[in-house]
Amino acid sequence: MSISKKVPSRTLTAVLLASVFSASALAGAAADGPDIAALSSTTDRMIVKYKAGASAATSLVGGLPTSALDRVAASHGLTMSYLRTTGQGAQVMKLSRAANVSSLREVARQMMQADASIEYAEPDRRMFPMLTPNDSRYSELWAMYEATGGIRANTAWDTTSGAGVVVAVIDTGIRTHSDLTGQTVAGYDMILNTTTANDGGGRDNDPSDPGDWTTGQCGPASNSSWHGTHVAGTVAARGNNSAGVIGVAYSAKVQNIRALGTCGGFTSDIADGIIWAAGGTVSGVPANATPSKVINLSLGGGGACDTTTQNAINSARSRGATIVVAAGNSNANAANFSPASCAGVITVAATGRNGGRAPYSNFGANVDVAAPGGDTRTAGGGILSTLNAGTRGPGAESYASYQGTSMAAPHVAGLAALLYAVKPTATPDQIEAAIKNSARAFPATCSQCGTGIIDAPAAIAAINGGGGGGGTTRGETESNNTTATANLVTAPATVNASLSTTTDTDYFRVDVPAGRTLRATLNPGSTRDFDLVIYNSSGTQVAISQLGTGQVETATSANTGTSTVTRFVRVRYYSGGAGTYSLGLSW
Repeated sequence: MSISKKVPSRTLTAVLLASVFSASALAGAAADGPDIAALSSTTDRMIVKYKAGASAATSLVGGLPTSALDRVAASHGLTMSYLRTTGQGAQVMKLSRAANVSSLREVARQMMQADASIEYAEPDRRMFPMLTPNDSRYSELWAMYEATGGIRANTAWDTTSGAGVVVAVIDTGIRTHSDLTGQTVAGYDMILNTTTANDGGGRDNDPSDPGDWTTGQCGPASNSSWHGTHVAGTVAARGNNSAGVIGVAYSAKVQNIRALGTCGGFTSDIADGIIWAAGGTVSGVPANATPSKVINLSLGGGGACDTTTQNAINSARSRGATIVVAAGNSNANAANFSPASCAGVITVAATGRNGGRAPYSNFGANVDVAAPGGDTRTAGGGILSTLNAGTRGPGAESYASYQGTSMAAPHVAGLAALLYAVKPTATPDQIEAAIKNSARAFPATCSQCGTGIIDAPAAIAAINGGGGGGGTTRGETESNNTTATANLVTAPATVNASLSTTTDTDYFRVDVPAGRTLRATLNPGSTRDFDLVIYNSSGTQVAISQLGTGQVETATSANTGTSTVTRFVRVRYYSGGAGTYSLGLSW
């Protein structure tokens, strides 16, 4: 469909999902998530990228190609004006009025046909927080520790809490909160449009969230969501401070990049945020002194992945960053949403407390993995995190439970931070593989939700080389069911072995140098319960781990002496049947 003067200008009906729907509005399945595809169906901007060697500025400001573009625009009843250049060298153009995105794709096609020097042209779509809110507060952080629907972060914190890793949260910005004090590094406000920014200015180095309330200019009036503050708390709220909540990677740092404001945010601003977060160059923006290893995108809009976003993701990945994306809340195929359908990202579906797919969550082949997003139809089913009590402008700090794939994604981003803390040299592909391959089976129905629910300790074991040891990989040599016949293993190493019967047991001997601490990590698989024990050379037990079925066991033993000592690591059967396991032995 083309745009002409006969087609009336459509007012953008998109609103921030964080504040439109009350709890009562979520009673039916259809209301569990607003129709993002409809909300992001119009825009008043275009992105035009010229091929290498073409003079983009001249072309767009006053050269002949501009005339060609103007003629195409005029034929559809539109005029264009230059706004800015993106971090990828594309030009953002302001249209004289809002128009349907699908119609503007046809305009873009005609522009490329009219000017052969154009690399690509596409609508600059609005994106929105992937959130279905609930204003009730719940005290339980079930998503962190429950065996059914949680991610078992509590059992991973003995290994790492994410120290030294920076996680970018590209969202609505952040409010001050005692549970986030000391948890952030310098961020940036990427919103160029002052109306969207709602803070009296355009781009600057202050990512504070002034509130994203609306008065009906882009749909029903709504209060502020403080969405970015909620997401940041799930990633890295302070731990062990006797107050509030705790983040998945509570020793990591959050880099808040503001790209969503009143009535959402533009793809071009979000793309620049992605590039800058990973340490890339964005014109007019100071260099990022603390680039992020993980980038969380709890946002999205309708339509397949666009070129601008994909190029930004490619840029960030080339600098070693892992990008985590919310699948969306429309109970639909994630292939029809962006950036959920982009390549090179970890797309996250949402599960409820029972471990099954939350009714609002998107699904499909693009989904890589699932994480707790909450389901507020049941008491205590939401995801509790940091918030602000202001209805429009900022108020007092608070806590609240939300639900949505926006809440699922930061659980995965936090886990990625834990993995980078354990293995700083890991690549984005290795991080993604560890998270996906270690995910545990769904305890309830979650069709097309990826490989399973993320499992923090199992992912740590996976990034360390299967059982958590890294180094060499070897098998066991039978019979090794006594200390006298124990297999000698040189750490660091990963042993792939098995208990062939329910009465079998395995011993491995490790010589621990002075000043070293032996760490043993046992991954028995999702259906078995094997225990892990460490003995000294006299046969005295010095460490033991006895968790439940499918849980990764970890035990340590330090050599505080001045000479090498011997330790015997034992794997013994408890329940679930005989089978294979991985044992990591590291320092």
